[in-house]
Amino acid sequence: MKKQPVIAVIGAGALGVMFGQRMTQTLGPQRVFFAADAQRAARYAAQSFTCNGAACTFRFVTPQQAQPAALAVFAVKSTGLAAAIETMRPFIGPETLVISLLNGITSEGELAAAYGPEHVLYCVAQGMDAVKDGPAVTYRNMGKLLIGSGTGARTPAVDAAAALLLEAGVPCEIHEDILYRQWSKLMLNVGLNQVCAVYNVPYRGVQHPGTARDTMLAAMREAQALAAREGVTLTDADISAWMKMTDALNPDGMPSMRQDTLARRPTEVELFAGAMRRLGEKHGVPTPVNDMLYRRIAELEAAY
Repeated sequence: MKKQPVIAVIGAGALGVMFGQRMTQTLGPQRVFFAADAQRAARYAAQSFTCNGAACTFRFVTPQQAQPAALAVFAVKSTGLAAAIETMRPFIGPETLVISLLNGITSEGELAAAYGPEHVLYCVAQGMDAVKDGPAVTYRNMGKLLIGSGTGARTPAVDAAAALLLEAGVPCEIHEDILYRQWSKLMLNVGLNQVCAVYNVPYRGVQHPGTARDTMLAAMREAQALAAREGVTLTDADISAWMKMTDALNPDGMPSMRQDTLARRPTEVELFAGAMRRLGEKHGVPTPVNDMLYRRIAELEAAY
């Protein structure tokens, strides 16, 4: 009998726990595990992870115990990606497929450089509202994963990854315009995530006319201009759709970067304003709004 495919997850943050719990409940711990170095695995095992109040029965596997997985799911923060790549390396076999749930447009390139581009698919995690407080994760909306290939072609690898995710109970859609989807979400994050952190406001702070909303729009327009230089068309209608979505959010909610600054954690500013600044330099396009946001977020982090 053919061996059933196994899924390796790395990162036990909100998304890692949420999707890890769903996949473990659906497929069982023999087919789903968390990859972690020995020290981290021991720390995780000592924690009582819960997801929406239910105890999680996760299995933790160290690199020394590694066997190749069919699918490797990166659910770490950008600041932990380099270490996660090395931890996961022994789990990557000749046929292992790799997806990243990280924000931004750069993690796939880092994964491809580490493992080879033939292993890496493109992914956007969209529509989830999971929040982690200690070992407890809560969510109302699981959202979904959008996946595709870097070329836009629908390949056997894309179909195989989608089929395995769906078998594991993870909502998943195949998109041939995955690079557009990634850039569109990045445009939102460059505006919403950063502005709420810099102006120290929940969503209500950008839902009404004022400086914060104006800054959000200006930052998104810089991303729109840079996307065009990278061959991706983001329209004014895309911006309007994101603003409409923003206006419908819980006014007292907040995006991840403001959660990070309030908790005095390192932010993912390099994925957002940092990426915009680097692309601006590459293409000779000024990015004054993202320059300001980058500087302000650096000041917030320096004051921790």
